[in-house]
Amino acid sequence: MTQKNLKQKAVAGMVWTTIQSFAKLGISFFSGVILARLLTPYDYGCIGMLAIFMMLAETFIDGGFGSALIQKKRPTHEDYSTIFWWNIALSVLMYAILFFSAPAISRFYKIPLLCDVLRVQGIILFIYALNLVQRNQLRKQLKFQILARVSIITSFIALVVTIIMAYKGFGVWALVAQEMIGATIPAIVFWGYTKWRPSLVFSWNSFKELFSFGIYMFLTLIINKMNSKLQALLIGKVYNPITLGFYSKGSGTESLASRTISGVMTSVTYPLYAEVQDDKERMQNMIKRMTMTISYVTFPMMFILMLCAKPIFVLLYSERWLNSVPYFQALCLAGLAICLLSVNLQTISAIGRSKTMFNWALIKIAVALTLVVSGLSLFGMKGLLAGNIISAWFNLFVNFGLVSKYIGYKWYRQIGDLLPVAIASVVCAVISYAIGSLLNLNLYPDGIVKFLIYVILYMSWSLLFKPEAYTYTLSILPLKKIRKLFGKKN
Repeated sequence: MTQKNLKQKAVAGMVWTTIQSFAKLGISFFSGVILARLLTPYDYGCIGMLAIFMMLAETFIDGGFGSALIQKKRPTHEDYSTIFWWNIALSVLMYAILFFSAPAISRFYKIPLLCDVLRVQGIILFIYALNLVQRNQLRKQLKFQILARVSIITSFIALVVTIIMAYKGFGVWALVAQEMIGATIPAIVFWGYTKWRPSLVFSWNSFKELFSFGIYMFLTLIINKMNSKLQALLIGKVYNPITLGFYSKGSGTESLASRTISGVMTSVTYPLYAEVQDDKERMQNMIKRMTMTISYVTFPMMFILMLCAKPIFVLLYSERWLNSVPYFQALCLAGLAICLLSVNLQTISAIGRSKTMFNWALIKIAVALTLVVSGLSLFGMKGLLAGNIISAWFNLFVNFGLVSKYIGYKWYRQIGDLLPVAIASVVCAVISYAIGSLLNLNLYPDGIVKFLIYVILYMSWSLLFKPEAYTYTLSILPLKKIRKLFGKKN
């Protein structure tokens, strides 16, 4: 693929992924506002308690082979069929484990309802296994348009059904239905859209080739996802479903912000990194642009959310969810690092260094476990949140080091490229908070004033100094189309 074609596909993919992400963000936002008034922290807490078990089962089914199929430049029909049947076999095994473990899990949390919920929710594993190959084929071919359309339509249908069920009093089962619909519709569409069908063949040669890369991706995914769900497991056991519900709402709201922009970039960049894996100079340039663009957008967004957290939660979810605000603000500090993590790490995967990723993932989770568990034991929830923040930033600096070593984009250059945005974001936040505190306004006026002051300061800095991050961000915006829309000529 020529550089021009690659760039065109990258831009098209980014446009569609942006549409998908922001449409899902809007739907998730609307869903959160409505469901927060129909469901209770207890309902969210119950689903949060089971999240780690479903996540582990889904990761076992993927097994890293999805990434392996994308990383391999020309996978064969035999490769795809082999992985398809492997996924189906694993989904049967994982569901059996969940089904027979469900009573023990419900006793662990002392909530009998969780047994039935997990057994029904586990059916998603079969659905996930059925369309994993088709989904990765579309990603590898950079067909993000169909992925975006399916995702948006599915999210909307799932939202409508969930709201109706929640209104009718189904409680936690409304959230289960949302996940079931979110898995089923894409599976049906992808089978109808793609021409590929599995053959009755299982090649051990294909399996071994993909396994040599995929096994380390699989182990890395398991470790990273366990790390991300660790807090919910600990909170659910040490505290209660209500506390976990407040934490889950704060965490979920933060994730919408920190992962939306970065998700747009990273879902497109992995296939692109794999395409140019032999050209380190191009990869360095891509990493720099992606990192600086993401930081320019997400850093100020996270600080604004921290400043305006209380009015946002009262406006969206009602005063019943105010206990989520401290969790949300603390997690936003971790989100500043999390939004950049995958940009760097994907390059290591794209060049085939999956074993290196796994080795460092072990170190990362060891550090995270130590920080979170010791923090929780010594200082309660504040300690757990502090451990979460420190481990997120530790992971980011590890990724800086890996990119420095294997791609050649030196760690001190990476930090230096991020510093202007980081410093400007912090300074704007401090000034906005100080002025807001001096004015001592009521809830909503305080949030509006802090928001306006921050935006004015940040945009003034951008226009006056024109940092690289600002110019990179402008370069991906369809400015010519916007001018034409308003009738302006170049």
